[in-house]
Amino acid sequence: MHLDEGLDFQPDFAKLNGLMPVVVQDVQSQEVLMLAYANQEALSLTQETGLAHYYSRSRDQLWQKGESSGHIQKICEIRIDCDQDTLLYLVEQQGPACHTGRQNCFYRKLVSQQLEWSTEDQRREDANQG
Repeated sequence: MHLDEGLDFQPDFAKLNGLMPVVVQDVQSQEVLMLAYANQEALSLTQETGLAHYYSRSRDQLWQKGESSGHIQKICEIRIDCDQDTLLYLVEQQGPACHTGRQNCFYRKLVSQQLEWSTEDQRREDANQG
């Protein structure tokens, strides 16, 4: 088995037909905010501008996070995994990360084949109802 311990940046976009998953995490809280995809152009724009850019599979186009909502993600650090086929963006999130208006996109949890609100989101729901 070959372990890649080198420092050559060689992102592998080939595994997913030119796309790479991007895990997005809040730099301060370490909360996972969302999962998106980037192609080479989105990654280059992210590096050039310091703002998160992604590739929308449903719209088949590049997009900057927060371009229309104002909920931008300022890049603090970009990491790549051991296989160089998944990126991690550590960001300063401005406003909610999820298009639903929630802080993150992982607001439901799977419990015995049923979805439930996560503890954090349930607190938000309770506060909104009270």
